[in-house]
Amino acid sequence: MNLFFSPQTKKLQKLSWQLRQDLIDMSYYAGHIHIGGSLSALDLILSVYLSDIFNFSQNKRMRSPPVVDASKRTDDNFILSPGHTCPALYVVLAYLKYFSKVELKNYNKMGSILQGHVSKDVPGVLYSSGSLGQGLSFASGLALADKLDKKSRYTICLTSDGEHQEGQIWEALMFANKYKLNKLINIVDCNKYQINGSTQDIMPLDDLAAKYIHFGWTVKEVNGHDFNQITKMLKLAKQSDRPVCIIAHTTFGKGISFMQYDYNFHSLDRLTDFQYKKAQKEIKNHLK
Repeated sequence: MNLFFSPQTKKLQKLSWQLRQDLIDMSYYAGHIHIGGSLSALDLILSVYLSDIFNFSQNKRMRSPPVVDASKRTDDNFILSPGHTCPALYVVLAYLKYFSKVELKNYNKMGSILQGHVSKDVPGVLYSSGSLGQGLSFASGLALADKLDKKSRYTICLTSDGEHQEGQIWEALMFANKYKLNKLINIVDCNKYQINGSTQDIMPLDDLAAKYIHFGWTVKEVNGHDFNQITKMLKLAKQSDRPVCIIAHTTFGKGISFMQYDYNFHSLDRLTDFQYKKAQKEIKNHLK
């Protein structure tokens, strides 16, 4: 347990709970949301965007539309591979004013830019997700293009542990190792659950760190809800001469007692009144 919390860490901790409230609001008012994985991934996305380790200033200033011309963009790249956890990305982007927070109320509605899988139509988003396991390949391509163009930009990809049941993930690992993509960072949201159970029961990953090492990657492991650990490892990742995997051990449904470790909250139609009030109370207790 960390006994010292920097001012930045304290800010991120408070913001994490505030944005969890936004996610719960989306779960109640919009519904049809993948809430369990969004809650586990939130702190990782927050760390990437708000720790001042990476550059995400350009699109924030331009608001909409995002700069998609690679020759004109100066920001680092962020790729969300498990696109169903996009609500976590949406609340962060809304906080950073890539788009109005009002848009969160339109989540998953007809005509809304914020759909159930993230799309590059959303300001600040580069990658439209679909089938699981593809994001790391896309991120590897971006990293290779930047390397060939001698750009100093970093590409950060967020994948899920369940995605590692897809063969394309392992093809991307080989590709990144072959081309020595040292500015590619893959953060694995290791929450140990997927749509119909635990990853251990469905398809065990066993020692994931050892697998990455055998594929030629530098590997770090962190508590995915400890901002001190996450930001420290992100800084170290920028010093590697190889692609880096950060295995973040997270809690499925983090912060909401009745959601934690319950795969039934992988996908949720809508919170009941009782669930919504209980979740609100738990979040408010952390914000006191």
